[in-house]
Amino acid sequence: MPFPTRTFLLAHFLLIALAGRSQTVGDTTTPGTTRRSTYNSGKHIHWFSGKEQIDLIDIARDIFLKHPSLRTDTTGKKTPGKLYPALLPSAEYTLETGLAFDLTGSLAFYTGDKAEDNISNIYLASVFTQKNQILMPLQGNIWTKGNKYNIVTDWRFEIFPQNTYGLGTLTTAAEADSITFDYLRFYSTLLKTVGKDFYLGLGYDVDYFYNVRDLSHPPPGQTTPFQTYGVTPKSVSSGPTFNILYDGRRNEINPEPGWYADLIFRPNFTFLGSDSNWQSLLIDARRYLHFPSKSQNTLAFWTYDVFDFSNHTPYLLLPSTQSDAYENMGRGYIGGRFRGKDMLYLEAEYRYGITSNGFLGGVVFVNAQSFTEPVTNRFEAIAPGWGAGIRIKLNKFPRTNICLDYGFGLHGSQGIFANLGEVF
Repeated sequence: MPFPTRTFLLAHFLLIALAGRSQTVGDTTTPGTTRRSTYNSGKHIHWFSGKEQIDLIDIARDIFLKHPSLRTDTTGKKTPGKLYPALLPSAEYTLETGLAFDLTGSLAFYTGDKAEDNISNIYLASVFTQKNQILMPLQGNIWTKGNKYNIVTDWRFEIFPQNTYGLGTLTTAAEADSITFDYLRFYSTLLKTVGKDFYLGLGYDVDYFYNVRDLSHPPPGQTTPFQTYGVTPKSVSSGPTFNILYDGRRNEINPEPGWYADLIFRPNFTFLGSDSNWQSLLIDARRYLHFPSKSQNTLAFWTYDVFDFSNHTPYLLLPSTQSDAYENMGRGYIGGRFRGKDMLYLEAEYRYGITSNGFLGGVVFVNAQSFTEPVTNRFEAIAPGWGAGIRIKLNKFPRTNICLDYGFGLHGSQGIFANLGEVF
């Protein structure tokens, strides 16, 4: 869960208990293959050199165990049901949250033993802040054996007072309007394969906002953009989703070269409990390739576009900065900094290795976001973002990285953004 202007203090290395036993694990280098995990006590662990892949668990074993050994792989078969957990505790401070404590975890596993079987992942985070803010998302991307079905969930609970800045890309930081709300989300989708890496699906989305208030007090006769759009103490949106998915990735945690494209149409209906009838279309497309072609470095592209087909979409559900499922888009800006009826977003990131053993890596990235203006309903400005970051291998078998990035935006906007697994 990214927050700008934060300071992260990694609390400790967890999962050291995994070092005490053998297990079947995912491949450290090539998606779709796995090997049997063993512990070679005859090898000395080199933290920042050598060709043997290492991660934080290996380093924790090297620090805390009397006779450290390197976890290696020896076979070429996946074992369905084996669990590959990762946990990232941190403390942080932001102007928006004050002191906050964050615990993020993921659980990866395979349901099949074939090379083309995708890895499943469940993600859970809990954030508690000095300003009585709470965020608790539970998200899953689960594949059945042979990738026959894909089950996608996004459930969350939030109590999160924040600033909003009005609609469009031309807004300024001086227009900040303090609001507060409680939020429950229940998104569930079932997709079925209809061809290699191609899926059709049906889902159902429910958004429930309550205790919604505008905390600003404008002068008499004036209103904030939030009030102008229309503030109600509660808001319900309810409706099905129709999904078309192409997913050539085998590992969403750290994708290798391939394509990903997701098209979601969401109509909301009053007869299903929604406060109003409204519709939206989401286009999420990504491309990954090795660059240079014979290296393990990855050049990744991402577009995330949302189009609204009515004038009744609740303000808090309009597309905005960091409104994607994992709140990662728009590094360089605070969440919710820009918002509008329609949104176009594009990002490119270059991921490269720093150490030969895969423990450390780096990224550089650039992105651009644009939102339609409220009067003209046209895209009139672009808000670029850019930055760089470091990658620390937390678990080499599902290839889970701790991602720490520093991003910049226009007019002095900047901050640190953290993630468990790659940003996209």
